[in-house]
Amino acid sequence: MPTPTRIGLAGLAVMGQNLALNIADKGFPISVYNRTTSKVDETVERAKQEGNLPVYGFHDPGSFVQ
Repeated sequence: MPTPTRIGLAGLAVMGQNLALNIADKGFPISVYNRTTSKVDETVERAKQEGNLPVYGFHDPGSFVQ
């Protein structure tokens, strides 16, 4: 389990994904969740490609909130 973050974002459509990556790019670790788990995986993969940004993905709301 990753280190808990102080910022979480639910909803990873175009705007949510870009917002999460922008926050991470500024140096703030962020947890992300989306009902469609493939969007979570896509966002985490994109974060790795864009400089190993601190984005932590969760596939269920319970673990996302924890």
